[in-house]
Amino acid sequence: MSATHGVSTAHGTGSKLSWAAADSWTMTRRELAHWARQPVQVVVGLVFPVMMLLMFSYLIGGGQGVDGDFKAYLVPGMLTMTMAFGLEATMLSVTQDLGKGVIDRFRSMPMNSGAVLVGRSAADMLQSAVGLTVMIAVGYAIGWRHHEGFASFLGAVGLLLLLRFAMLWIGIHLAMVAGKPELVQAVQILVWPVSFLSNAIASPESMPSWLGAIVEWNPMSATATAVRGLFGNPGADGDSWAATHAELLAVAWPVVLIAVFFPLAVKRFRDLSR
Repeated sequence: MSATHGVSTAHGTGSKLSWAAADSWTMTRRELAHWARQPVQVVVGLVFPVMMLLMFSYLIGGGQGVDGDFKAYLVPGMLTMTMAFGLEATMLSVTQDLGKGVIDRFRSMPMNSGAVLVGRSAADMLQSAVGLTVMIAVGYAIGWRHHEGFASFLGAVGLLLLLRFAMLWIGIHLAMVAGKPELVQAVQILVWPVSFLSNAIASPESMPSWLGAIVEWNPMSATATAVRGLFGNPGADGDSWAATHAELLAVAWPVVLIAVFFPLAVKRFRDLSR
């Protein structure tokens, strides 16, 4: 019996959407099962952002151009930066599956072609939500507080996870372009300049005008500024269009990035079998 016939038999009474959802959930459970076999990797992924937060809060300091409590400025910025950290784990997982031929076996099965990538992204988002919860708890432990209502708090968390989702699909696409784990290490270096070229730690007002303009238009700066506003934390003063429309950009930037890189990743995945 051919794979195509198997698909029509197994899913003939259900919609394509429910079929894709079921296959994606199966792939998500596969990724979650890896957590139990690789607990060290999970713990390191949770601890590293916490170390960064504590280091900038107590050891390095900073906050150039920031008035008031630096921790109130720093914690939302570090939450935003955390959404870019850990992408290398996802990228390495994708390239390792490609190298071992696991994805080839999945493609030979009667499953939705995008379920592997969706399952990978869903597992990553779950881990990101756990990591974000840990970071918020640590922020509270060092004295940070949010001052708006619960709805604003959820809105801020939603913007952070939306940014993570966009960054994730960029990472998945670049991983399939790289193809090999050793090349991923070169690609992931790009995360650092993009993260630090934002207003997460210092105000654009303290930078040269040309550099401050670049920083203000960084998607991570838009999310950090919007999140500070929703948390009721002080932010850097700025009268540029990007600074005054941060919440709009915090939604628009990730949506645009997802619209570009999600179809590119799916197309690249499908092209691998040709």
